[in-house]
Amino acid sequence: MRPTKNLFLIITLTSLNFLLACTSVLGLVPEPTATSVPTQTAQPLAVVSTTAPIPTQTATAKCTARLGSLESEEIVTDKIDKPMRILVYLPPCYSADKTKRYPVIYLLHGQNYTEEQWVRIGAKDEADKLISTGKVAPFIMVFPYDFSYKQPTQYAFEEVFISLLIPEIDQAYRTKTGRSDRAIGGISRGGAWALHIGIRNYALFGSIGGHSPAIFFADHKNLPENLLAIPKDQLPRLWLDISVSDKELDLIKEFEQLLTNNRLPHEWNINPGYHEEKYWAQHVEEYLLWYTQNW
Repeated sequence: MRPTKNLFLIITLTSLNFLLACTSVLGLVPEPTATSVPTQTAQPLAVVSTTAPIPTQTATAKCTARLGSLESEEIVTDKIDKPMRILVYLPPCYSADKTKRYPVIYLLHGQNYTEEQWVRIGAKDEADKLISTGKVAPFIMVFPYDFSYKQPTQYAFEEVFISLLIPEIDQAYRTKTGRSDRAIGGISRGGAWALHIGIRNYALFGSIGGHSPAIFFADHKNLPENLLAIPKDQLPRLWLDISVSDKELDLIKEFEQLLTNNRLPHEWNINPGYHEEKYWAQHVEEYLLWYTQNW
């Protein structure tokens, strides 16, 4: 019987090896029993990202605009016979940063013209160029319309300007409201208004510019007196210019001499030319550089 058992055992082992080989080929071999490993505290795995981190917010693209814009406004009041039309110049990139505030220049036109005169002679184009090239800090310009030929004592233009126009601009636009950030200037009759309003309300304006100013008759005496009444430490910056062939030259020279005699700081320029838009257009850049000098 022993040879028979041995033969049976050999056959059985051979069959088992054959079956294991077949199951290995078919992928049916059972997974081996895990080997026991000594217990230890698992260390956290370092996560390595293969992509750039997602930003928490999208960065604001830098504004590259080079041109400002113009907006039209209007003040309706029974204090004057007609609405006060207004053009407002906003600098390049004004809408890009909703928190930024800007200094303001109020520029008045000459008689027989409108609020568009300053734009026509190049104020917007020069401002765009100066701001976009970095020569000056961005600023706002306001061009109000004076429809009348009257003297200041004859109608309420000054009152509307001070009590309605300035507050409206400060509310509607992101202006800096300090005195040093507000200037007023004008051409011809507008220059007369700039001197009249600016000197009488000096606490509101850090700079006053008269460009060929046709000083009001009522101001021939009052203007010097009002100017001399301003405390020395509160005097605004003052600019006067006129052409050599201007009909107002003698009167302006007389006013300038009063400033000099009383040692009142001012800038004084007499240039070639006439009382005309060609003259003012040639000096617009010079005017804007002066107004914005401290900004």
